[in-house]
Amino acid sequence: MKTREEKSQEVSELSEQIGKASNAFLIDFKGITVPQVTELRKQVRQANSGYVVVKNTLALIALKDSPIIGMKEQFTGPTAIAFNSTDAVVLAKALTKFAKDVPAVQFKGALLAGQVVPANQIASIANLPSRNELIAKLLYLMQHPIRGLATVLQGNLRNLAVLLNEIQKQRGASAEATE
Repeated sequence: MKTREEKSQEVSELSEQIGKASNAFLIDFKGITVPQVTELRKQVRQANSGYVVVKNTLALIALKDSPIIGMKEQFTGPTAIAFNSTDAVVLAKALTKFAKDVPAVQFKGALLAGQVVPANQIASIANLPSRNELIAKLLYLMQHPIRGLATVLQGNLRNLAVLLNEIQKQRGASAEATE
């Protein structure tokens, strides 16, 4: 049995870790083996995220002032929380990929940018492009018209240089003919 002080410490750690996260996924991990949990933790870590197994009562106490409390009905049975404050799509991709390989892992729900999302929509989120991919596409779209304008202007300058070169050759040839 844990003492009241140990439970209080655990509540404050949960509040500190997860309470500030803007993205969180609640996972039911019943039936998963220890090596599979180790692999899941590794994949979550590679997504620059955290993963904790929580006691439901302590989690509800720790997260009472957090937006995650909107999912309090999902805190039943074995519960783990994967969380981050950066890119929800990267974490969703890692978790859904793992869930395809290990069907025992079931999503209970998610919190994305402070909004509660039902479990059946998590796969859709995983199919979205990541934040970095979206930024790259935006930059490409912003550069494309400028690149096209530069190419057109460069073509006109090149044509002008070729024309001036031809004129100079013709004048040079006509000057030689008169001599």
